[in-house]
Amino acid sequence: MLTRDRIGALLMLAFSIFYWLQISDIKLLAFQADAAFTGRTIPEILAVMGVVLSVALLLRPGSDAKLEVTGFHWRRAALLCVLMIAYGLTVRPAGFLLSTSLFLICSILVLGERRVWVILVASIPLVVLFWALMTQVLGVYIAALPEFMDLSR
Repeated sequence: MLTRDRIGALLMLAFSIFYWLQISDIKLLAFQADAAFTGRTIPEILAVMGVVLSVALLLRPGSDAKLEVTGFHWRRAALLCVLMIAYGLTVRPAGFLLSTSLFLICSILVLGERRVWVILVASIPLVVLFWALMTQVLGVYIAALPEFMDLSR
């Protein structure tokens, strides 16, 4: 019987398998070929965990409750998907800080939060902290500014 949990598990299984197949496209530098920890390590762990957890959800005994599609917030879900696509298209031209902040602000608004201080505190510091962690601590280059403002090129 297809329940909400099983549909979610099937979608997650399909995504995890697709993600796992794409990991080989991650380029490694010559000195990374024999390293224990590379740019592929965490994606591989995430893919394996996704497959294992999805299969576990599929195999566990479920309830006999029928799937009801009424009560779902389809408009919100569709709008979040549109926001994700727009974010993917704007992250390079608009820069990480601006596009990610706008994506989170818009997503929080779609989910129903209306307090401005909550929206700003939940989005902007998180984006700046994540950018600083990736660039300053882990050494991963992420363009913070829009392309026309990036002076490093």
